[in-house]
Amino acid sequence: MTSTPRSRRASASLAALLIGVCAVGAVHAKQSDRDKPVEVEHADSFDGFNKPNSVTTLRGHVKISQGTMKISGDLAKVYVDGDQAVSRVEITGTPAHIEQLDDNGNLMQGEASTLDYDNVKGIAVLTGNASVVQKGRGEAHGDKLTYDTRNSEMTGESGGHGQVHLIFQPKKRPAAPEPAAGNKQP
Repeated sequence: MTSTPRSRRASASLAALLIGVCAVGAVHAKQSDRDKPVEVEHADSFDGFNKPNSVTTLRGHVKISQGTMKISGDLAKVYVDGDQAVSRVEITGTPAHIEQLDDNGNLMQGEASTLDYDNVKGIAVLTGNASVVQKGRGEAHGDKLTYDTRNSEMTGESGGHGQVHLIFQPKKRPAAPEPAAGNKQP
């Protein structure tokens, strides 16, 4: 389904409403991820340190994970709060990438020019040619997508002349039973 650019605000509101409606009864991102450490798996260089209210900058082939959630890009800023916990990660790339499993093992993947992940609220804001694909549920594309990892809800908007584009996957139906061998019709 594609919205028309006639009214971008109305299109974005409609898209948010449709995604919200589809998210009723949605599965949640893997809840146990929140209890895992945030790990920098790879970066070419970094500057900063782990002290209260600080920022560490990671450069080149950055890969960060927390449980099943993985984010990657070219440049990342890791914000540490007053309790020395990672509160936010801002990552840019060509593209920046995020992925995470839900509690049912389904994969969500997102890409954009910039990804701003609030580790406290579990909110990922993807900006610049953004896309989010939820396995078995559908996908969304737009200039800006906001994805709530706690409940799989998403909103989207088109900030330019582009459009918000949505694809809703049909619910799989059980296969029809095959007729018994003796009940075949000529």
